[in-house]
Amino acid sequence: MGRQMDKHQHTTLEVRPDFVIIGAMKCATSTIHDQLAHQPGISMSEPKEPNFFSDDAHWRMGISWYESLFASMPSADLKGESSTHYTKLPTYPQCAKRVREWVPDAKLIYVMRDPVDRIVSQYIHEWSVHVIAKDCSIDQAIREHPMLVDYSRYAMQIEPYIKLFGRESILPVFFERMMREPQAELERIARHIGYAGDVHWHDDEAKNVSSQRQRRSPVLNKMLDVRLIQMARRTLMPESIRSKIRSRWTMDQRPQLADDSLAHLHEQLDPDLARLGKHLGMELSCQGFKEQVVAGDAPRWSTATGVEHG
Repeated sequence: MGRQMDKHQHTTLEVRPDFVIIGAMKCATSTIHDQLAHQPGISMSEPKEPNFFSDDAHWRMGISWYESLFASMPSADLKGESSTHYTKLPTYPQCAKRVREWVPDAKLIYVMRDPVDRIVSQYIHEWSVHVIAKDCSIDQAIREHPMLVDYSRYAMQIEPYIKLFGRESILPVFFERMMREPQAELERIARHIGYAGDVHWHDDEAKNVSSQRQRRSPVLNKMLDVRLIQMARRTLMPESIRSKIRSRWTMDQRPQLADDSLAHLHEQLDPDLARLGKHLGMELSCQGFKEQVVAGDAPRWSTATGVEHG
């Protein structure tokens, strides 16, 4: 979408984020958001994911709406937001250009995770919100819903930002390193965004991806959210029946990909991971991804990647 009406004409932005966590989905961006919000002198947006530069409905609300998310924050605080929609190509193709136009000096943080694990977590999420049908297995979904695979193409997602912002503005973070060395990774993030104080990881703030997610339809939501119905259900309906109803809407076990589906994903994702590895000066592939990303020093961009800032 092109430039909007007058409300999107350039003005002097009095309040804008100093940094943006741009993804990836299901890679613990909520955890980082909450950890940063816990530090004195850092303010994070509410809602966590404004999705201003991605979702057209939010974009049409104009830059003044986006500024309002940060207007009440202490002026001296570093200000940030976390919108995983910003790295969801090809779903939201305008994001990188919009971010560059409106917050050109922002520091960016891009979090990555074992790409197959990320796909499984996204499948559970999409299943729970009815984007993916209840009877659609994960083996079927990875072939029928291209977004599951595309959002794990990390090189494809980050290259537009490298081109527009330059590598120095983007911090690559791996979920697996953060889980193993949370304090060190939080310190690295703090240095990247220009935070001068000491940061402290708070274990009670960490959010883990749940292996069990309750699936609720719009009709079921309304039923379950009516207090009188809830009271009557608890009073009149035996627990055995209530458990049976809940089980219909709950994914009890984390889905497992069949061997041929794993091979398919490796075939689809390995070329992109190889390209990402060149950007980072390391070898990356689906096989052994977790071991590859925790070995050696923290990730940094290679100086010879072929993607120029401009």
